[in-house]
Parts: sequence; C-alpha cells; structure tokens
Amino acid sequence: MSFEAEINECKARFDKALSSLAHDFKHIRTGRASVAMIEHVHVDAYGSRMPIAQCAALTVPEPAQIMVKPWDKTLLKAIEKALTEAQLGIMPQNDGAVIRLQVPPLSSERRKQLAAQAKEATEKCKVSMRNLRRDEIKAIENKGKSDKLPEDMTKKGCEKISEMLKQYEAKAEMALKDKTEDILAF
Repeated sequence: MSFEAEINECKARFDKALSSLAHDFKHIRTGRASVAMIEHVHVDAYGSRMPIAQCAALTVPEPAQIMVKPWDKTLLKAIEKALTEAQLGIMPQNDGAVIRLQVPPLSSERRKQLAAQAKEATEKCKVSMRNLRRDEIKAIENKGKSDKLPEDMTKKGCEKISEMLKQYEAKAEMALKDKTEDILAF
C-alpha cells in the first residue's frame, strides 16, 4: 500500500495552480495588443452581464490595436461603456460600426510595474502550492497513522510531495522569466 492516490491528487492541484498562473499572466499587458487584455470585461447586454467575447468579435488587426466588432450594433454603446469602466488605461474609439482600442507603447516605468505584478502573481502561486504541499503531507501522515503503515513509507510519500513542489516551483519561475522578458522587451 502506498500513497499514489494522494500524490496524483497533489500533482493535479499543482497543475491547476500553474494553469491559474498562466491565466493571470494573460491579463498582464506586454508591449503588444492581445485580445486577452479585454476578455475579462463583462458587458450589460440583453438584461444580463456577459463576457465581451459573447457579444462581439475580438481581433488584433495591427500589433498595437484591438478591434471589437459587436454581433448586434445596438450593443455598441454598452460595450464602449464596459471597456471604459474596466479601467484598462486605453480609451475606446467608437466609429459607429466597430470599437478600436489603440494600445499605447509602454514606458520603462510601466514595464517595471507590470514585471513586478507578474512576480507578485508568481509568488501567490508558489504560496498556494506550498499550502497544498502542507495539506497533502498532513493527509499522508494521518493516513499512515490510521492505517498503521511503516514510518519510512510515510516519510517517502512526504518526500515525493516535497520533490514535486520543487519541480512545480521551478516551472512557475520559468514562466515568470518568460513573461518578464516579454514585458521588458522593447
């Protein structure tokens, strides 16, 4: 009898933490325009709040521009209002058919702020993974005591969890390094 179920569950949770970090990174701006910058915006349409991607086509026709073309022209004002209220640091330009968002170039000061934001998101992810490790180690120790398993088997299970944490923290650091390079590139 071993702790494979607990180890596999912990691995799945670590994977989930890394995918959450990747999701957070999508919303941190780089020097290029990306529809991910506005995907989190919700629009008041048809009596409810819905993601902007369900109301309009989102495209990047130029490296520094995002174009929002509503499926229904009557939603143009609601989409423009939602983009303004989202405080993206970009003013939407409505031409009556589409909304254009001109992404201004980042100053070196703003790039440093965004890099710090990415580092903060990575640290949150790592803390989350450490908490997962702590909980799984407790679960393994409790199972070892309740099932009267040998102490060395329990210790090996705990070591596997700790070793896995090191690997996932390294993956998070690599993702941070890539994102930081992307942000700081001119």
